Amino acid sequence: MGMKIKEWLQSLSFRTGVIVLMCCIPFYILSFAQMLLPISTTAKGVLWAVLFGLAKTCQYGGLTILGVEGYKRLRNKFRKQ
Repeated sequence: MGMKIKEWLQSLSFRTGVIVLMCCIPFYILSFAQMLLPISTTAKGVLWAVLFGLAKTCQYGGLTILGVEGYKRLRNKFRKQ
């Protein structure tokens, strides 16, 4: 089953990979910003685990969609700017 998911992710477009990869940024920000909320420590821990997990899922999913060649292409775009 894991290989089917990986193959499906790799079949998605470069643009989709970039969008999924960029979605990890707000999740990282939210995972740490929620510490400022006036809620219990337990709730903060649960929120952090969920949001940080979503950030990592978006990060690895985006990298899987992009693949090595897509990652190099994206890196070159940022270097030119």
